[in-house]
Amino acid sequence: MNAAGVSTLAGLDELSVMGGTEVLRRLPGFVRLERRIRDLFVREDIRLFLPIDYPGLNLRLARAARRQERRVLYYIAPQVWAWREGRARKLRRHCDRVLTVLPFEAAPLERYGVRAEFVGHPLLDETRASAGGAGARAAGGLGAPGAGRIVGLFPGSRAQEVRYILPVFAEAARRLARRHRDIDFIIARPPHLPASLYAEAGFPTAGAREATARSWAALTKSGTITLELALAGVPMVVGYRMGRLEWSVGRRLVRVPSIVLVNLVAEAPVVPELLQDELTAGRAAAALEVLLAEGAPARREMLRGFDTVRDRLGKPGCAARVAGHAIELLGGGQPARGAGAPC
Repeated sequence: MNAAGVSTLAGLDELSVMGGTEVLRRLPGFVRLERRIRDLFVREDIRLFLPIDYPGLNLRLARAARRQERRVLYYIAPQVWAWREGRARKLRRHCDRVLTVLPFEAAPLERYGVRAEFVGHPLLDETRASAGGAGARAAGGLGAPGAGRIVGLFPGSRAQEVRYILPVFAEAARRLARRHRDIDFIIARPPHLPASLYAEAGFPTAGAREATARSWAALTKSGTITLELALAGVPMVVGYRMGRLEWSVGRRLVRVPSIVLVNLVAEAPVVPELLQDELTAGRAAAALEVLLAEGAPARREMLRGFDTVRDRLGKPGCAARVAGHAIELLGGGQPARGAGAPC
């Protein structure tokens, strides 16, 4: 958005938080930001509000926008299929349309009367534009056997995630390094997090896209990164842990059989997942080790599962389809509904 000339009121470094304690600490800043945005709906000639993900803030802003008779196109819907299903009612009341990026999301929203449509996943556009990574590995380039294989560590994009997850990932990597001298490791570091956060791990860092392109296999947290790795053809093991209080609350709220998007899209346990106390350096190293050999049965089976995921994520062109919906709403393609009316 910055590259396209969009004016920003806050950056990812201000918005990326995890866990109740961190949210409470940053709450005053969130409140000030929300007030600034609400004022824009009153003072400026805003014809369309396009919230993207981030439901805690965006659902409240969608309500404010509708009260000012602005049109609302919600893109990347809140994950009501996983938890907090009641948010679907808010989407129905406050949104003209909701666009989903996972194939199974639209149906549960439509049951609540939300006008929802699956537009495909934006990662299909990105991987098509940078398809050289998997091809380079297959052709014997960087990360291929004989050229020095690289294992990527993807501990997350939030500082608190990195603090919980990276020490375990790094120790697993050190154990593998002792047994496999031909393997190197790289850590994916988002630009808004300081290099000092990764210093103790003892491995070089790179941006997530570069790390994905260079990786022969990966140890990663859950989230969209698992889809990115799957589309790039990088076998992986998923590990996640958080504070004990957050974990205790979260596991009672989440209603899905897996937290790995790859497994949910494939409707099968394609990728192993190690959660909370199950995530140890020994288990992570053992689970990843069986994926390292080029002809390993586990590796071949996982790559077949990735083909299923790619097929189910739709076709490239998601951004153009979203833009088409926005243009239609701006042109009055659907009559505006009063606040509180069903979509």
